Amino acid sequence: MADTLKNVISQSTECPVCLSTFTDPKILSCSHTFCKTCLDNLLECHGNYQIRCPVCRAVTQVPNQDVSKLQVNLALRNLIEDMKCHPQICTSCKSDDTPSAAVYCQDCGKYLCTTCLNTHSQWGDFIDHEVIAMSEISSGKVTIRRYRKCRKHPKEDEECFCSNCRRFTCFKCVVMEHKDEAKHQVTEAAAYENRHRESIEDIKSKVDEKETCFKKYLNFIDEQRKLVANAKKGCIDDINKAYDDAVRQLTERRDILLGEVKGKTEGVVKELEEMKTSAQKYINQLTTVADMVINRTKIPFDMDTLAAHDSLCEEIQDAFDQEDPDYEKPRKSSKKGKSVGFERHVRKDDLIIGKIVNVDAKDVALATKNSMNTMISTPDGRMAIGGRNGGINIFSSDGEFQQTVLKDVNILAVGYLSDGRCIVIDYANDITLYTPEYVKLNVMFESLGKDEGGFPNLTVGGDELIYVSYRKAQKILVFSAAGGQAVREIPCTGYTPDQITSYDDTLLVKTGNTLRLIDKEGAVQHTLIKNESSIHAAVSQDNLILVATVKHEEGLVSIDEYTNELTPIQNLVNDYKIEKNDRDWYCLQQYRSGEIAFCTPDRLYIFH
Repeated sequence: MADTLKNVISQSTECPVCLSTFTDPKILSCSHTFCKTCLDNLLECHGNYQIRCPVCRAVTQVPNQDVSKLQVNLALRNLIEDMKCHPQICTSCKSDDTPSAAVYCQDCGKYLCTTCLNTHSQWGDFIDHEVIAMSEISSGKVTIRRYRKCRKHPKEDEECFCSNCRRFTCFKCVVMEHKDEAKHQVTEAAAYENRHRESIEDIKSKVDEKETCFKKYLNFIDEQRKLVANAKKGCIDDINKAYDDAVRQLTERRDILLGEVKGKTEGVVKELEEMKTSAQKYINQLTTVADMVINRTKIPFDMDTLAAHDSLCEEIQDAFDQEDPDYEKPRKSSKKGKSVGFERHVRKDDLIIGKIVNVDAKDVALATKNSMNTMISTPDGRMAIGGRNGGINIFSSDGEFQQTVLKDVNILAVGYLSDGRCIVIDYANDITLYTPEYVKLNVMFESLGKDEGGFPNLTVGGDELIYVSYRKAQKILVFSAAGGQAVREIPCTGYTPDQITSYDDTLLVKTGNTLRLIDKEGAVQHTLIKNESSIHAAVSQDNLILVATVKHEEGLVSIDEYTNELTPIQNLVNDYKIEKNDRDWYCLQQYRSGEIAFCTPDRLYIFH
């Protein structure tokens, strides 16, 4: 009975995972106990804050991923400590004074003292048994093969295993409780253990194979890391060298630009200084003669003094007859100096600071006054200006008028498809498609009339769709070049679309002093407001946003460059004086050759 109890206790102190005596036993929330080290391994495998019990699959939350914070199985730990303090006794001796065991027989499943070992060695049937010294067992070098005793029949070994019940059992239990073959598949325990051992060996082999595979993978990763590290070092070296070269080049370029500024302005300053010197000389001459004339009145008059007085009076009269200062001359000189500006290069592939430019504009009078409604760049790089008095006038980048097309059409808005076809909206809000030679095509568009839609504007997107805005309807209809009904509608909630411009996958919508960048579903992405000024937008050659702000009452225009988030980059034109018109309506575009075109109802300004 004592042997059976020891066997049961020994089995109860084994960890179900490592099959060794518990070390630092910890209890999960499901009440199952495992070694702390085994739980650490399980937690590492799961990679989160919880452990799934290997026995019942219940989940236990691990505080702060620290297994040591789980509850300790104190009773089990104390039992194991007590067992360590008492040496294993011989299980073969029959006397009450049982000596300590010296060895363990794997085949008999018994601990033997020295005396029993000698007897055991003399039995012929026991000569081939595997006997293990207790020192090897206690050191952990060897794991003993335990023989389980049935708890219902303590004298019987658990020689069978039921696959359905997942438990070992003795032969008597098999006969009484596991006899139904449909429900219980019973095999010999040794056969099950052999299969289990083979399965473990197979798993070990596969683990070794997979481990080898992943070690190769880790080595490959290390190789790639080295390649990346080498590439990183190479890039850093190249960047530093490029930086040093760029600093040198920029320094040289800066000195050149500063020299250009001095060269373009010092001459003007010299001219103004000469004008100032000449004017000052005149003032000195005038005051000197005047003083002499005034002093002459204090001297008694005789013939000589009278003669001198007359000469001085004639001389001062000549000074009086000289024309008043010519303000235009210094203004012209100053204009040459003030027109010198700096154009910074932004988002360019080449690394240069920029260039010195003369901000000046060519002023071209339009053929018909107060007529301009729209301006757009043509596919061949010229500028088309459409008006309400009929026709589209086309100008070159140097401001030369070249031709008029569609003379009999009163133009509200114009756009061009990439193949050169022209889209026109007239004063009846009809949309018409023309060939590149301005021959009308038989394509009908279902546009909104004046009563329903109000005044329209249009732009052609990079997707070759035609976007038509309507002020009164406060929406944008999208048409394909095939005509017919709009393919979709973009709402302009809470604002009126006065002018629209296509920009990448978005639209620039101008309303009074506000510019909105919206996506093609109508959602506002960015907003720019210019108080006390009207605002007008175009897309630059560098795919940036050009914004013209007009102080209408003062007749001043400024043009700035912005990013795609409506963040300012640089000023291009500042408070340029334009001829004021009664109608506050303007258009902005850029020629393909780089010039910026700004159009009022009467005039075209081309900034070089």
